[in-house]
Amino acid sequence: MLFDALRKRLIPAAPPTSLVGRARGLARGALDTLLPPLCLSCSALVSEPGALCAACWPKVSFLAPPLCARCGFPFEVDAGADTLCGACLTRPPRYDRARAAFRYEDGSRGLVLAFKHGDRTDAAPAYGRWLARAGAELLADADFLAPVPLHRWRLFWRRYNQAALLAHATGKVSGRTVLPDLLIRRRNTPSQADRDARERRRNVAGAFALNERYRPFIRGRRVVLVDDVLTTGATIEACTRVLRLAGAERVDVLTLARVVRPEFRS
Repeated sequence: MLFDALRKRLIPAAPPTSLVGRARGLARGALDTLLPPLCLSCSALVSEPGALCAACWPKVSFLAPPLCARCGFPFEVDAGADTLCGACLTRPPRYDRARAAFRYEDGSRGLVLAFKHGDRTDAAPAYGRWLARAGAELLADADFLAPVPLHRWRLFWRRYNQAALLAHATGKVSGRTVLPDLLIRRRNTPSQADRDARERRRNVAGAFALNERYRPFIRGRRVVLVDDVLTTGATIEACTRVLRLAGAERVDVLTLARVVRPEFRS
């Protein structure tokens, strides 16, 4: 929200000296009165920027082990760290591993839609922390992060790429390099909404390409693709295919949310 964005501008980063610490504390106290931090979901007052209130927190189902070792689908019973879900055994995805911060469902849908379509870009730092925690094993030895790109016309109308904001926020927390233009969306595909898995794959076939300036550096690298939601995985797999053809050693996937209904498993 605008309030949290203003807070960041009014309280710049500074060395952690005792004098500066006191000054920043006073400034933060004043801003808490003028521009109080609000819940990311319902805009109720919270203790710090980028937080959920006590009523909204339980509505968001954060994902944690046990998970499918490949696609990150949550298991009810722990069958071992290397266990794969039935979908990954039947049709292994092109990517190596996927992880998400929370389930995409009624309690969390508003967070994603507000961030994606409602200009709630102020939530990016908080989401970056959530993603860094959810994808710690993916980020541990990643060479760089790359967002799923928007077509230039869609970017023009939306004004920002939510996946790029997530990638930059996660990179800042994890210390990993972000290449926001590693991939190019060369075809302005129709929305994936209301399409089944087969239609989604057909819709994005050939839609992505590698930015040629990076071709000499991709071979043997470990890339983490970042996006907002993992549904069928069609978009992610189309991006993965491009990186595989360019010689990437490993392609992992990190998303803010993922659908967990069986019919949408990757």
